[in-house]
Amino acid sequence: MEFLPEKCKKHFNALDITEQTAREIMKRFDNEINLGLGAKTHKKAVVKCFPTYVQDLPTGQEKGKFLALDLGGTNFRVLVVTLDGGNFDMQSKIYAIPQEIMKGACNMLFDHIASCLADFIKEQALEETDLPLGFTFSFPLTQMGLTKGILERWNKGFNVSGVVGKDVVQLLEEAIRKRGDIKIQITAVIGFIVGSNACYVEKVEKVELFDGDKSKPYVIINTESGAFGDDGKLNFIRTEFDKEVDKKSINKGKQINEKLVSGMYLGELVRVTLCKLTKEKALFGGKINDKLKKKDLFTTVMISEIAADAAGIFDNTKKILEEEFDYPNATENECAIVQLVCEKYIQRAAHMCAIVLASLINRIGESKITVGVDGSVYRFHPQFHDLMVKFMTPLVNPGIEFDLMLSEDGSGRGAALVAATAASALAPSE
Repeated sequence: MEFLPEKCKKHFNALDITEQTAREIMKRFDNEINLGLGAKTHKKAVVKCFPTYVQDLPTGQEKGKFLALDLGGTNFRVLVVTLDGGNFDMQSKIYAIPQEIMKGACNMLFDHIASCLADFIKEQALEETDLPLGFTFSFPLTQMGLTKGILERWNKGFNVSGVVGKDVVQLLEEAIRKRGDIKIQITAVIGFIVGSNACYVEKVEKVELFDGDKSKPYVIINTESGAFGDDGKLNFIRTEFDKEVDKKSINKGKQINEKLVSGMYLGELVRVTLCKLTKEKALFGGKINDKLKKKDLFTTVMISEIAADAAGIFDNTKKILEEEFDYPNATENECAIVQLVCEKYIQRAAHMCAIVLASLINRIGESKITVGVDGSVYRFHPQFHDLMVKFMTPLVNPGIEFDLMLSEDGSGRGAALVAATAASALAPSE
């Protein structure tokens, strides 16, 4: 960091996580998992560890057509998956959720979802088919059964009124029934997505609050790990920039871990850091222009594009600074600083993801574990996968081999498979 003014180095050093610090965070996260699983401690736990009631895993012999609805952001995906033993076919379509619906009334959201479902079903000529639906609802959800989930709170920029405390399956069923033009049976709701959250397979005997079928040995747990730190357990690694981004978010003080790792926040963390460095005259002659002042203008896509510049090459960095932020004359030294800011936030995000996954891998304890990972940062950042492996390796217990695998459309395909296994379990035996 010889190109960085001495007075600015403190900001970069604050983003480093040593292995000792990682092990302390891991210890705290593991304790939070225990609190979330405990019958007496669950209510106050910030890492909720909701049982999903998913206990029957796919066998590979499922047959039929199954719908999946994957809702967890400004866009959502509808899929139809055709299973025939080992054969697999999938058709899907992405639908947008306008801002006015994301922050509107309950009926607006679920009527919109039902309308999009109807549009998709008609496009696929499935109007006369009774379709089991797996519903991935990627928000904090207390599951009361495989087809009942109560919304705890909104995140990811959503603030729809009249949904918190309600069963989202019932709300969607009502919107579908009100239309009367499609045949859908919701057979499962799942409240997780890997990325800013994680799920894992836990032994039923360790899940004290589980009131499902205890004759089956395992149940999938939705950790809601994005909330890790909401009680202050991560304050010792949070910077002034983390606090600034959190303060201006729609859910101040909530989803603290998510705000360290999610693509929704990384670009904004970079932007506020660049503003501070400019104010300290390390960048752009100390001049903060209107573009750099604009919230959320620096995106995580830009971070990935900057990371694609080879060492000592600044083509993408210069292009972004000129075209997106009106700094046409950025020096190589300034480009190097911008690259370093992006690199530091990506490294920290990868380290935090590694800590969570290593902790869950150690809990599972099998000799070989494959982790399905989804999310735009993992998918598009050229170094994120390798960084996660690097940081996980010393944290995973000896004797355990692990692989990280990109799970494209993972939550959508997973919802369809859960719908298939649930439909099979509900079917009368021959």
